[in-house]
Amino acid sequence: MTNFSVGTFPQTRLRRNRQAPWIRNLTAQNVLTPSDLILPMFVIEGKNKEEKVVSLPDVSRFSIDGIVKKAKEAQKLGIPAIMLFPVIDQKLKDNAGKEAKNSKNLMCRTIAAIKDAVPEIGVITDVALDPYTSHGHDGIVNQHGEIENDATIEVLCEQALVQAAAGCDIVSPSDMMDGRIAVIRDALDDSGFINVGLTSYAAKYASSFYGPFRDAVGSANNLKKSQGQKDKKTYQMDFRNSDEAMREIQMDVEEGADMIIVKPGMPYLDIVCRASQNFHLPIISYQVSGEYAMMKHAAAQGAFDFDAVFLESLMCFKRAGASAVITYGAIAAAKKL
Repeated sequence: MTNFSVGTFPQTRLRRNRQAPWIRNLTAQNVLTPSDLILPMFVIEGKNKEEKVVSLPDVSRFSIDGIVKKAKEAQKLGIPAIMLFPVIDQKLKDNAGKEAKNSKNLMCRTIAAIKDAVPEIGVITDVALDPYTSHGHDGIVNQHGEIENDATIEVLCEQALVQAAAGCDIVSPSDMMDGRIAVIRDALDDSGFINVGLTSYAAKYASSFYGPFRDAVGSANNLKKSQGQKDKKTYQMDFRNSDEAMREIQMDVEEGADMIIVKPGMPYLDIVCRASQNFHLPIISYQVSGEYAMMKHAAAQGAFDFDAVFLESLMCFKRAGASAVITYGAIAAAKKL
């Protein structure tokens, strides 16, 4: 705990440093800029297509051409990176998520199109099987309904390699399988992708805040129909725990992660704070779909001004120690900033 030197009233009046905007700006401990933001986007097949996500207000799925346009807009606004999530045709899904390994799949084609049109912007890809599996889980399910850790890692390695070959800048495993960071790092290095970054969802909780996201990528119904477990609690973290998150982060750092993602965001600012104090590498917060949707719905009912609350929420991540924030409102925030 930091020891603060404080004076006594009336000689010391802390309000003096709040008297005008200029002095508040001068003494502000944290600053939010567009370069602190990462824009997540959902990509679908087709051309000139946009599908609104009903459960996630003001967020849409776009075909590749639309994703490229958004990437150009983001880059012009000073947003340094985008994060991609594919919406895969149900016919291409199976128990093993083999479409994830297809070098010509939707994700790989989108990566190539973005890097061709907007080479300056960073492209971060999701490494997980839930968009590709018929059961909606992030891994391979065995005959007993259990998620196979080591077999899943083998597929994740192949998925990461095809994404790297397509031109992505960072692969980001979100599956929460044990040991996958070291194996994926070795696979990338052995294949010559030594400069492809590895950002780990080291502290990804089994949260109910992911609902709109699962609707957006089309995994929600598959998960509900799964013959085995209907949730992800055997591999995503128990939200009652915080020390466990520090262990997860430490393991992933030791295995070669370049950056760490904590997910969800605002309900887990304590984890962000502890991580930033204990690990000297970038900690990224993900303001997940449920958080963003709640603010949108509340603002629509007149509870508060959305822009004011949204920007305040982003500053909360910075104050907690986050180096960057993944948010669906990155473009809107960059315009305001």
